[in-house]
Amino acid sequence: MNLQKLLSKPEGKTLEFKRDLSSLKPILKTLVAFASTAGGTIIIGRSDDGKITGVSDVLREEERLASVIADSIRPSLMPELEVCSYEGKPLLIATVPHWRGPFYLKAEGPEKGVYVRLGSTNRMAGDELLAELQRSLGGSTYDQIPIPDVTMHDLDMGRIEQAFASVGRVVDERKLETMGVLVPYTGKLTVSKGGIILFGCDKVRESFFPDARVSCARFRGTDRTDFIDCLDIEGSVFNAMDEVPRFIRRNTRMAARIGGMRRQDIPEYPEVAIREVLVNAIAHANYSLTGMHILIAIYSDRMEIQNPGMLPFGMTMDDFRSGVSKVRNRVIVRVFRELGLMEEWGSGYRRVLAACQDMGYPNPDWQELGSAFRVTFYPLSESNVPVNVPVNVPVNVPVNVPVNVPVNKRQQWFLNQLGAGKRVKSIDLAHHWNVTEKTAKRDIADLKNQGMIEFVGSPKTGVYHFKE
Repeated sequence: MNLQKLLSKPEGKTLEFKRDLSSLKPILKTLVAFASTAGGTIIIGRSDDGKITGVSDVLREEERLASVIADSIRPSLMPELEVCSYEGKPLLIATVPHWRGPFYLKAEGPEKGVYVRLGSTNRMAGDELLAELQRSLGGSTYDQIPIPDVTMHDLDMGRIEQAFASVGRVVDERKLETMGVLVPYTGKLTVSKGGIILFGCDKVRESFFPDARVSCARFRGTDRTDFIDCLDIEGSVFNAMDEVPRFIRRNTRMAARIGGMRRQDIPEYPEVAIREVLVNAIAHANYSLTGMHILIAIYSDRMEIQNPGMLPFGMTMDDFRSGVSKVRNRVIVRVFRELGLMEEWGSGYRRVLAACQDMGYPNPDWQELGSAFRVTFYPLSESNVPVNVPVNVPVNVPVNVPVNVPVNKRQQWFLNQLGAGKRVKSIDLAHHWNVTEKTAKRDIADLKNQGMIEFVGSPKTGVYHFKE
């Protein structure tokens, strides 16, 4: 243990300082929270202002603390107690690993005496966190839980078939059961919570999981005072894979690089890294938390992707950065891997860093904010536009038009119909892809904004065609 390094750190998820043992209950709460969450260390003999005060009669206090822990915490908790000296003053250090519990204060009981560590504070575990603790002990995840009386008929099979057709696969009932979308319950197959979150029919999904959604916002400045644009993604969180990149493209800038007779537009934020973080936010969000959903916020100086849920129990930010992986939603992760959206577990952090560094973008920041997890991206400065990226864009493309902008599957279908000489409108797109006409109109409006198509004629008899 590097005592000097620990003393120089701020309090956080795995570290707390106490001046003395005059108040034992906060120390007991912290030990319970550490053991239940991710382990941690309490250093006694350091004040809040960083001054080393030491512990009077430290050996007697060590014995007193050990006795109180044995009497007050259930199941039995046995932290490592150690006496150290720093600047000539004795310190008492209590270290506890993450252990299978849940642990609780005996005086408060197993329902109200369980605490978890959120940031640098201890919070009494409510019903949602208690349930997650119990699931983690049993090795199950929230999205594997069956929903009684919800059957395969409540799934949007069109959305499922479309998703798997994009990777050349056919899905049947057996495959859905293998992925955990369908699970056995009282002698029959019912739909799991993960199945409804991803592929449930709109009415059923919104009934069970109204907060399983993604919201996007563009703000004028560096705070949330003034909205410029906002979008609540329609449909399941799965739809965000197409919709969020489009929202980001229309609300961010392009930097230009000229190479010989060609010019390349470089996105303000790293698209590959953003996609990776978005996939992980959807896959690892805690959908059991009410009143919280996935947020995409674009400010004048940064972009944030935030999902509900702290890191899984037993995991720290150091674990996350080193590639340790604990899956919160096994069904969603399994589906995403089958669709090629996720690769090796635990490798997302390294891939995001590599994508940013290869293109010259600043490294993002990862933060665990109590019951939420946030990744912050910073824009590419014009002075740092990469020069080692292949240039493949004609120089005569207008500066304010994004080039090589990817289109989603619905938009590609619409363009293919126009290329085949067909007269198609939003209603045709909506019927073909089984989406609302509002979504179809937004797809077409995006193509118009990109300068790819235009509408000629009156609203009733006019037609779309490729823009010259």
